[in-house]
Amino acid sequence: MERRFDCGRETEEVFERGLQSIPLSMDLWIHYISYLQSTLDMNLPESIPKIRGVFEAAVAAAGMDFRSDKLWELYVEWEREQGDLRAVTGIYDRVLSMPTQLYNHHWEKFKEHVLRHPPKDILSPEELLWVQSKLATDPVPKPPEPEGAEAPPGEDPPPGVEGKAAAADAQEDLDQEKIRELVISMRQQIYAQNEAEVSKRWNFEDGIKRPYFHVKPLERAQLRNWRDYLDYEMAAGSHERTIVLFERCVIACALYEEFWIKYTKYLENHTVTGARSVFQRACGYHLPRKPNIHLLWAAFEEKQGNLDEARRILRCFEEVVPGLAMVRLRRVSLERRQGNLEEAEALLLEAMRANEGLPLASFYAVKLARQACKVQKNLGKARKVLVDALEKDPDNARLHANLLEMEFGADVRQNEGNTMSCFERALRSPLPDEAKLLFSQRRVEFLEDFGSSIHSLLTAYDEHQKILKQHAARKRAPENGSEEPDDKRLRPDEASALLGPLNFSSSGGDLGSNPSAYSYWYQPGRAPAASGPAPPSPPSWHHHHLLHLPAARTHARVT
Repeated sequence: MERRFDCGRETEEVFERGLQSIPLSMDLWIHYISYLQSTLDMNLPESIPKIRGVFEAAVAAAGMDFRSDKLWELYVEWEREQGDLRAVTGIYDRVLSMPTQLYNHHWEKFKEHVLRHPPKDILSPEELLWVQSKLATDPVPKPPEPEGAEAPPGEDPPPGVEGKAAAADAQEDLDQEKIRELVISMRQQIYAQNEAEVSKRWNFEDGIKRPYFHVKPLERAQLRNWRDYLDYEMAAGSHERTIVLFERCVIACALYEEFWIKYTKYLENHTVTGARSVFQRACGYHLPRKPNIHLLWAAFEEKQGNLDEARRILRCFEEVVPGLAMVRLRRVSLERRQGNLEEAEALLLEAMRANEGLPLASFYAVKLARQACKVQKNLGKARKVLVDALEKDPDNARLHANLLEMEFGADVRQNEGNTMSCFERALRSPLPDEAKLLFSQRRVEFLEDFGSSIHSLLTAYDEHQKILKQHAARKRAPENGSEEPDDKRLRPDEASALLGPLNFSSSGGDLGSNPSAYSYWYQPGRAPAASGPAPPSPPSWHHHHLLHLPAARTHARVT
């Protein structure tokens, strides 16, 4: 558009902005150079240096691209048109060591260039002098003069002149041929090394079927090819070639978070400024709604000591994509690491209010309670947070389990009453029957190991037997067509949240697998009475199940 209206300066500015944004675009570079060649007055002394400068910028930015051959060829032809054959040789010297798709074509063109022109026109004075001195150490025998050759009548040269002139011409031709052979042979080894480098990358390049950007997803084979190619280049290639390959990759894979993350991790070990620039491009343009890359950017800035920037990144992303627990928790942990406990608490309280009536509110309540208990060492404050949350969400097994864990974590001799209150609250709540059975089992176990009253233990055991029989009766009910509603069942993840940290027994026994394990003292000499089928053995417990919601629920956006 700018060119149609003859706005020359504005046209160049558009080209320059485009090339700064997309430095690997061969088409854009070639269009820019063609535009300059068609519009600049070549009679002006500054025109040729300007075009040459653009060519140099082009090959510096994109010359390492495997498909950059057209740009190199254009540069060679332009220098040849200017009559600077030494510059042509210099360009060939650079491209012959560059693994590109048409590497063999450049080699053939270079040999043709050497054989077609006199060495003094294509070689720099320094190289020509070096080649001549090299040949001088290995002199070439003079060709024998022909015997019996007579000149045509009337063309006899002066005595002694004819032989010397012919010998000089022959020697000069022979010297030039030797110089050409030496020039080519010196570059033969460079070409062979480059050919080996091309062969290592050929299969990777052949696997790139879509080097341009498109909104359609890439096939798995192409994604795997990009991963393998990047790993190879990082291990075997130069830093410059690795950067060029990453830039090519994030054009075709601009919407794939994993490649941006791989790029930033590589750059972080080389240049902080470069890594920050890639983070800005990824988060600001291509992946504005992807959480992982934003979290990594914030962590990167925090590691560099830019705390305000880390806060800004997380806050701005949360404004764009609200409701992600992983982002809010990262904001909380950032403030906690800096000792801003009040701000960390305020962020959790804000999240609880924003999600009131939703499961995520109870999740944040657990986080706030654990921070108050473990970081602030304030058990009373943590207890109040969970008790208030239970008033709003009484059938949340995780809240009951976390409250019980914190009470048990205190001195059991002084905190027995609060621990028993947790059991009672859970057993009076509208929890599913499976959850109540588990809490009842743990209550018996707690009183057996740490309780101060035998009466409390006997009472708890009797109540547990009643709950066990009721549960067994409900388990048999589905046979008669009266299956318990789904919303009254304990989900597997909730069941696992109630087992591990509440296993108070030091002997490792599990009431879940043997509900009558403590009847040895209650009914001496008698085998435990069977009261319906025993509940299934509890799943194996890992402590972090109690501390975090499953990843799918934690990362999900709450709407």
